[in-house]
Amino acid sequence: MIRNSSFPENFLWGGAVAANQCEGAYLEDNKGMSLVDVMPDIHNGRGEVFTNPNKFLGEVNYKYYPSHISIDFYHNYKEDIALFAEMGFKVFRTSISWPRIFPNGDEIEPNEKGLQFYDKLFDECLKYKIESLITINHFDTPLYLLKNYGGWKNRKLIDFYLNYCKVIFNRYKNKVKYWLTFNEINMMMHSTFIAGTVYDPKVDKSEDEVKYQSAHNQLVASALATKLAHSINSEFKVGCMLAASTTYPYTCNPNDVLKALNLDRESYFFTDVQARGYYPKYMERTFKEKNINIKMQPDDKKILLENTVDFISFSYYSSKLASTDPTKNDSNSSNIFSTIRNPYLKASGWNWQIDPVGLRITMNNIYDRYQKPLFIVENGLGEKDVIEEDGTINDTYRIDYLRDHILEMEEAIKDGVECIGYTTWGCIDLVSASTGEMSKRYGFIYVDLDDNGNGTRKRIKKRSFDWYKKVISSNGSEL
Repeated sequence: MIRNSSFPENFLWGGAVAANQCEGAYLEDNKGMSLVDVMPDIHNGRGEVFTNPNKFLGEVNYKYYPSHISIDFYHNYKEDIALFAEMGFKVFRTSISWPRIFPNGDEIEPNEKGLQFYDKLFDECLKYKIESLITINHFDTPLYLLKNYGGWKNRKLIDFYLNYCKVIFNRYKNKVKYWLTFNEINMMMHSTFIAGTVYDPKVDKSEDEVKYQSAHNQLVASALATKLAHSINSEFKVGCMLAASTTYPYTCNPNDVLKALNLDRESYFFTDVQARGYYPKYMERTFKEKNINIKMQPDDKKILLENTVDFISFSYYSSKLASTDPTKNDSNSSNIFSTIRNPYLKASGWNWQIDPVGLRITMNNIYDRYQKPLFIVENGLGEKDVIEEDGTINDTYRIDYLRDHILEMEEAIKDGVECIGYTTWGCIDLVSASTGEMSKRYGFIYVDLDDNGNGTRKRIKKRSFDWYKKVISSNGSEL
């Protein structure tokens, strides 16, 4: 499909990964343990992490932990970035592993070997004129901070996080321009373990209060990191990052419409604070009705108000559906954001419903709400890929998925939405965050590994590789 493009001339096309899902080398060069380093694959109870994280902080040992080796990006980054450059990437989104820089998280001095790795990684990107888009904390809070401080419910983590930020901002101030403070910050309401805190049922407080206190600490940390970044390099662009998913009412019943509104607000609460600088009024009612008392320092409101983000970034995979009818219980529980099935949408092999138009709706909703530039930093299709006898991987289903979403992204831009760029998730096959599987593949590049970590780790271009290369070179004209 070739047609006229409406994408800005300087649009940032690229791809995204996360350190904890691709680097491996989990203890190499003095790296400390991360959250994901104690998580097994789905066949050994990975799903239980979301409901019973305390189990994984004990003495349970499994034969295989997907993050320990992953796709070994730590040793293959040059080869992989060369492939990204061949596709024409303008930007590459990845994260810095916090425990690679501060193994325990509370040290004063950083781990120099960890810093040197990212020096080399960013230099390799610069070599090909690829911008680096860096997530500061992408689901890898040091495990030590959970075991010894209780995670993000403890305000001390703000200082540890800012010390980490100060080091990386100064170290990479001439190599990285775009920063994201936390990955999918609203995940705190759905999996406190993944988002960086552990709920202890022995604590004499409601679970919601622990979640919102932890969220508040991250929001203050994000604002202070934004302030710090701008003081170190005025050219830095700092964004927040939301797991975005517009909720539709199941019917035109006003109660369904209201429920959909409230479900969306559970996520928008985070970006309301980060983009507007204050807690929205609707949260005051929520806190009052749930008897939630957040401990705030006297300057917190001022800090939030004066240090809003430069842009809004988000992931988008699907939309959601809300109903107040108790008989509507055909739930899609394969995604951590469980939702009723939408009868108008098809689903992926992992049962995630596919809704390209929902991306346009989501972009318009977010931009209308904040009038700040958007950056789509995750969008992709996880499916099983098959190597044919001739060695090809014909992932036409992935091409179709991405094409449909790119077209709707372009429609949003025509609607007047300001969009900086688009990074597909994950541009190279990596370990699935939700399941720990390799067979749930997203990339343009196949990595020869199975769900048990067996394989050569050889990189193989899929059919989508050349397709995306044309998309980028034509600035979206050739789809």
